[in-house]
Amino acid sequence: MSANVPELLDAWRMVAARRRFDGQVPLSALGRLQGLVADAEGECRYALEFGRDEVLRVAYVELTIETALPLTCQRSMQRFLLPVNMVQRLGLVGDEDQEEALPPDYEALLVPEDGSLRPLDLVEDELVMAVPVVPVAPGSEAVERDFSATPEELGKASPFAALAALKKQ
Repeated sequence: MSANVPELLDAWRMVAARRRFDGQVPLSALGRLQGLVADAEGECRYALEFGRDEVLRVAYVELTIETALPLTCQRSMQRFLLPVNMVQRLGLVGDEDQEEALPPDYEALLVPEDGSLRPLDLVEDELVMAVPVVPVAPGSEAVERDFSATPEELGKASPFAALAALKKQ
């Protein structure tokens, strides 16, 4: 993690001070991401900007992430890089009742009573959600073939043949 980004920070103090942190982290340092990517090569650049919406008076942290996630294409089984460039505004709430008051373009982030936030947890959460359920490399061709049954498969008795015989009785 970058030297200028603390491991733990007080969200409410950062909002009051309108702080901004820029950092970078190797993908290998993000443990929950490891089972979702092909390998841990690469690095993620991110920025956290704390503030308060002037009109709505909503405390927020704006998270900007830029990286390329190494994934395995499920069509070709080849490694490819999925570019991730996102800006997510998280509305800071102290309890779940405040979530309903957030504007529609804000995602709620429940902050503990002591206000402590781990910046890398926020980055890792967003990257985990950015991984597609079925990764497919852009431009890869879909497998569109008809697979006919082999003679062996055709020669096997159908498991429903016995049921059909019972039905005829």
